[in-house]
Amino acid sequence: MEKVKKQRSTRISEKHQVTIPIDAMRIAGLEAGERVVARADGPGRVVLEREEDVLEIFSGSLTGVFDHGILEELRNEWD
Repeated sequence: MEKVKKQRSTRISEKHQVTIPIDAMRIAGLEAGERVVARADGPGRVVLEREEDVLEIFSGSLTGVFDHGILEELRNEWD
């Protein structure tokens, strides 16, 4: 991981919010609007990691498990 070149300080707001410097965001490959997971990593240290999209990870992983057309037949039974 590339180190952040400039260290900027920021404050924790009363709502526990922090503004992340743009240099750190760019180097980490994060963009505004992405979901992150925060975890404590010792006293005075919090690590943010991009949240994994579980649907994206497993999407298509069962391709070929069912015979062709069987899922459509099962869905028709619901009506």
